[in-house]
Amino acid sequence: MSDLFDEPEGATPLSEEDKDGLIPTWVASRADLNAAEQTNIAAATTWAYGRSWKVDDFDQATLKRIHLRMFGDVWRWAGGYRDVLTNIGVESHLIPPEIESLLRDLRSQTDGEHTPWSSDEVAIRFHHRLGLIHPFANGNGRHARLVTDLVAVTLSRPPFSWGSGADIGSMGHARRAIIEALRAADDGDIGPLLAFARS
Repeated sequence: MSDLFDEPEGATPLSEEDKDGLIPTWVASRADLNAAEQTNIAAATTWAYGRSWKVDDFDQATLKRIHLRMFGDVWRWAGGYRDVLTNIGVESHLIPPEIESLLRDLRSQTDGEHTPWSSDEVAIRFHHRLGLIHPFANGNGRHARLVTDLVAVTLSRPPFSWGSGADIGSMGHARRAIIEALRAADDGDIGPLLAFARS
């Protein structure tokens, strides 16, 4: 039996319809899928860092375009908001207004006059909320980390290290640490997530 669609702890399981969206015909195992996605993400990261970003550049179309760049060679549904309820996230019809609220808050929190937190904390709070909304069928954590890194750069901060490059995608110490940090943030304590992001 193939392990192709086995998900690590805390990951959003794909629906049968989502699984049908797999593009590469050579993918037969989880290792194959991870490799295909990682190649796609590496190209998207190069594209993203080859651009100059301002906070105002982050709108719904841009978030979708980044997701499409990250996963569009692997999944037909890449770049589109999910239309089903998942184990994490808001109901699908609430995704656009929740994303719009998140982006509006990001702009107001970085306007220079009403900055409530440090630039790092603004970015990490953005990351946490984007993850809670969970706009896509899959890839939400990886997408949120890349977008958050781009937000940090626009705020004159370096990209986050996210556990010093540890493999967050597979079960291990780094994945357990980020899951625990996200749960603490769910309860209002952003400190562990901020510390993990800069570790």
